Amino acid sequence: MEKIMLVDDAAFMRMMIKNALTQKGYSNFVEAQDGAEAVKKYDEEKPDLVIMDITMPNMDGLQALKKIRESDTSAKIVMCTAMGQESMVVNAIKSGAKDFIVKPFNAERIVQTVNSILGK
Repeated sequence: MEKIMLVDDAAFMRMMIKNALTQKGYSNFVEAQDGAEAVKKYDEEKPDLVIMDITMPNMDGLQALKKIRESDTSAKIVMCTAMGQESMVVNAIKSGAKDFIVKPFNAERIVQTVNSILGK
């Protein structure tokens, strides 16, 4: 069963993503509330996929993306961004993000992205 790490400083955002994926059969989740926690948990948990917000306290998603990719070049990371943050998305893709999801979330888009990256 694939392990998916959800990283967002807003608990309700993590819950929304988790609910969308749970309805499609995913059930193994790890959560982190900022980039620093995400980097630490990535090393401990070795998730198959990370869905990470860009804008967070302590360490933002771009910094965390770079740190995770330094330790694991094959890390599969999808960034979440609000409308109007296109330059951050470009930076994220250049830094190794596999894809991005725009908030407000569309549950079907989340599932399609996860399925395509995990080869389902």
